[in-house]
Amino acid sequence: MNKKISIIVPVFFNAASLPMLFHGLTNLEKKLCEKSIDLELFFVDDGSKDASLNMLLEFKLLRPSTTIIKLTRNFGAVHASKSALNLVTGDAFIFIAADLQDPPELILEMADYWLAGNKFIICERISRNDPLISKIFSFMYYKLLRTFVISNYPKGGYDMALMDKIFLPHLINSSKTVFTPLLTFWLGYEPKVIKYSRPKRKFGRSSWSFSKKFTAFLDVMLGFSVTPIRAISTIGFIVAIGSFLYGASVVINAIFNRIPVEGFATLASLFAFLLGLIIIMLGLIGEYLWRIFDETNKRPESVIENIW
Repeated sequence: MNKKISIIVPVFFNAASLPMLFHGLTNLEKKLCEKSIDLELFFVDDGSKDASLNMLLEFKLLRPSTTIIKLTRNFGAVHASKSALNLVTGDAFIFIAADLQDPPELILEMADYWLAGNKFIICERISRNDPLISKIFSFMYYKLLRTFVISNYPKGGYDMALMDKIFLPHLINSSKTVFTPLLTFWLGYEPKVIKYSRPKRKFGRSSWSFSKKFTAFLDVMLGFSVTPIRAISTIGFIVAIGSFLYGASVVINAIFNRIPVEGFATLASLFAFLLGLIIIMLGLIGEYLWRIFDETNKRPESVIENIW
């Protein structure tokens, strides 16, 4: 009996790249069949307003076993991908982007490692043909991630990973704010790493805006690391000690009548600094509280409108 790999593709304004992606996946299926591997294919339309959905339905006519999932609106690539997990029946599964920046051909090499017994195969980016600002942000992001969260996380990061079905329950039951690649790495399974250079984007513009990147960064730092909350506790302790020493010096100077009338600038600067510090600390605590609230209010992670 053949083994089966399930591929999940979130789609958001990807009409330009879908024809080439269809062709690549069709060729991939033929090569997987040569390895006695069946292909289960899911496309998740994440609220696209272009011709993406119509193209997906046309592809289903050409390959009837394909599953098309339409969400009610845009929920984001991570949430869109997770919406298909309950339908997965493969022995392994993988998320791939629809923009072809993560080449589908890598799946063949990943499948070979999986057949050899590896449960977790990741494709690490050793270089990327992206705009300079994106490269700088990515470098800082992964540097901070390795410093404060997981020290052995791949330096160049990864999005594409082939996971055995043993990963499914962990991802299905994961938090709504969790970053999937980090969670799968955090689970502790030793990954087999395939290194590749990420090609330049050929189709359209990335919807992965700075605000989305920053939100993902906060989810990673606040969802997997206790460092931020300990950092503000440490800063608070240091400031409290400094304030106590300053207060003690004021009392001593008052006893010996050495307090000048001047000092408004000093007091104003001190109050401004302490109040700003308190506001920052409260904001960080609020970020943690929001994530707790988001998990407990039973709001769905995504809403499926239709399945074909």
